[in-house]
Amino acid sequence: MDYSELKRDIKVLEKRLADLRVSLDIAGKIEKIEQLEQQMLAPGFWDDQNRAQKINQKLSHLKDRVKAFNRLQQEVEDLAVLVQLSEEEKDEEAFKEARRNYTHLAGRVENMELEVLLCGKYDRGSAIVTLHAGAGGTEAQDWVEMLLRMYTRWAENNGYRVSVLDMLPGDEAGVKSVTLEISGPNAFGYLRVEKGVHRLVRISPFDTAGRRHTSFASVDVMPEAEENVEVEIKDEDLKIDTFRAGGAGGQHVNKTDSAVRITHLPTGIVVSCQSERSQITNRSAAMKMLKAKLLDLELQKREQELAALRGEQQEIAWGSQIRSYIFHPYKLVKDHRTGVEIGNVEQVMDGYIDPFIRAYLREMAQRNVEG
Repeated sequence: MDYSELKRDIKVLEKRLADLRVSLDIAGKIEKIEQLEQQMLAPGFWDDQNRAQKINQKLSHLKDRVKAFNRLQQEVEDLAVLVQLSEEEKDEEAFKEARRNYTHLAGRVENMELEVLLCGKYDRGSAIVTLHAGAGGTEAQDWVEMLLRMYTRWAENNGYRVSVLDMLPGDEAGVKSVTLEISGPNAFGYLRVEKGVHRLVRISPFDTAGRRHTSFASVDVMPEAEENVEVEIKDEDLKIDTFRAGGAGGQHVNKTDSAVRITHLPTGIVVSCQSERSQITNRSAAMKMLKAKLLDLELQKREQELAALRGEQQEIAWGSQIRSYIFHPYKLVKDHRTGVEIGNVEQVMDGYIDPFIRAYLREMAQRNVEG
């Protein structure tokens, strides 16, 4: 039982938490909480329900962040006490428990440190994720369905809410395209790492000869435009069509023209939604998707302008192959941008993509520092 090593590790954790207190501006958050609480006590605060709800949500989010930090700090302090008692009493079981607790707490500190890297304007918000099958018919469409499951599992494991805004089923199996809304703090900041082309290599279950196939799917990630974000959309710039929702047949297929397709004439952007039975609900979801696409278009323009000013030659993110998922002849998932590899493919497909996200965010942060 190496108590001195564990004590040193805990001291390092305490130092990292002290740095995080400054980086996350915990003192500033506490001050803002007090200001918002006073604001909510003012007469007539609830007269404007929309404004009041937004302020209440902001207050709740700030409280959650401060509470999470304070809880983590308290648990690290408790761990130091546990180690001290274990050493005094020569309690081997207590030492093993302390070791396990340290590993768990170190992971949580690492996750909190990762949040500091989310410094983009929209990183703290929700995300809209669209998956498209590449060439390859049923094989590629099945790959999209596998990725849909992977991102859904990741989101659920991290406490995010997942809503399907639009889905186009495959001809025989799988999914041709699907658009998801992944709601919660930092969803866009993390998931923007996933934007690009994802490659699958496996023995195809749809090939009777048992041959190896390579399939591609594109992942597009856009920030969800919050209500207070100005995205100008003029009614005269929109062409709105309604149509009967498609599907696999049976009693659940819509018998009315509830599906909605919106074309933004100035940009040529087309969005559609047929996931709900109500035309009003589908139209609202389609407008949300259109706002996200227009916001993303504006962000891309800004990035290109900055790159031109810096004289950089940048890859088009959505056109680059960022990751390979190999099921045969060996099992490996490799991120081509950072070199991170994971041999447990099944674990990755169950939503374990955090190592890829962490490595990319750290690499981008380092590049920004050096640049």
